Amino acid sequence: MTRKSDDARKIGDESIGEYASPPCFLHELDPAYSGISDAVTETDVARWRKAERARLIAARQAVPVAARAGADAEIGRRLDALLGDLSGKTIGLYWPFKGEPDLRGWAKRQRGTGARFCLPVVVKKAAPLIFRDWSEGCALERGVWNIPIPSAAAPEVTPDVVISPVVGFDAQNYRLGYGGGFYDRTLARLRHQGHRPRVIGVGFELQRIATIYPQPYDIALDEAVLAAV
Repeated sequence: MTRKSDDARKIGDESIGEYASPPCFLHELDPAYSGISDAVTETDVARWRKAERARLIAARQAVPVAARAGADAEIGRRLDALLGDLSGKTIGLYWPFKGEPDLRGWAKRQRGTGARFCLPVVVKKAAPLIFRDWSEGCALERGVWNIPIPSAAAPEVTPDVVISPVVGFDAQNYRLGYGGGFYDRTLARLRHQGHRPRVIGVGFELQRIATIYPQPYDIALDEAVLAAV
């Protein structure tokens, strides 16, 4: 099948091409099978991901606030152990959305050790993200989905580590996100420019799934920190 362009037809947030097989066959595939695009079409995967994304977001948002706060603290402790001394490093984080782990407190503590943080900014649809410096007390404005982002006055930076929230996370280290493809495009651009940041997914154990049915454009994360809730 010919690879489609970014302006192909879409279902939800997923780009699709022509297809033949129904999505109900997805459960019959071996989750370890990585050549899925030869067995089912991207349309089937897009439909399955849309349904799975809705299920996982609903499950995450149903977690009680107290349990989520405990998991946030656990993720912070595990990131400390995993990353070690971050003095002089630039960390790409995110502003929490739809029940994602809230690591703003962890970021504040790490700033005290000399770490620098930045937040992702959507420039336009179907384009890589950029990262702007996120200093304590810097001016913020509303971005896509009203998520706070540093203002245009903040300098653009390149992260050494990218911490990415997951909607789902599978056994091959692939991340299920919101469907816009922003992180995959961003990581691909950074690698093309000669940068290879360490990429860590964060979330809750309930977001662990067998497979996202990875496609050729999906980029695996280096690792993930998922806390029980």
